[in-house]
Amino acid sequence: MVLMKKSRRFVAKAIVAGLLVVVPIYLAVLLLLKGMKTVAGLVRPFALLLPDWLPAEQALSLLLVLLICFLIGVVIQTRAGKGMRERIEKAFFERIPGYALIRSLTQQLAGQSVEKAWKPALVEIEDALVPAFIIEELADGRYTVFVPSIPTPLAGAVYVLDRKRVHPLDVPFTQALQVVSRWGSGAKDLVAAMEKDVSRAPIGNSL
Repeated sequence: MVLMKKSRRFVAKAIVAGLLVVVPIYLAVLLLLKGMKTVAGLVRPFALLLPDWLPAEQALSLLLVLLICFLIGVVIQTRAGKGMRERIEKAFFERIPGYALIRSLTQQLAGQSVEKAWKPALVEIEDALVPAFIIEELADGRYTVFVPSIPTPLAGAVYVLDRKRVHPLDVPFTQALQVVSRWGSGAKDLVAAMEKDVSRAPIGNSL
């Protein structure tokens, strides 16, 4: 019975982890195909000028969609574009449950985030140190942390822990993610980073 429960739990976690990878890719492909279909009418006159053996309409549609994405990417990196993007996110996207958290995660993966969400940490659970990610800080100083499952970093459990049991790490997000996905290999570097921060802390300060 216990073995069956563990097997079902493993299968469920594996399915969830797979969905978290497959669904964004699937949606991106669908949006790309939809965009190509939308602009097909614009590029059709130019496609007729090219040889029949060349899939000109599809190729030009893809290039046009990628060009539009590139131009939007350039615009939102400007000061005015960033302001416009923030207003749109606050007005629409941030009302979608989980959007802000997923956005923070993707930015962390891309190395572009300056937010505190998904900050790597080692947390004290029972008598062990466990790799985790800080999701948010509560008003009373406690932390909401996400403890990932091995070896699926995007599945796990959420804890609300006292500040003294949470040790933020000054390491890249991707490094902590690799430790989880590699069955704990490299955890010694996380412990070393924690001990380094502790040694730097002024005497008398509590973690």
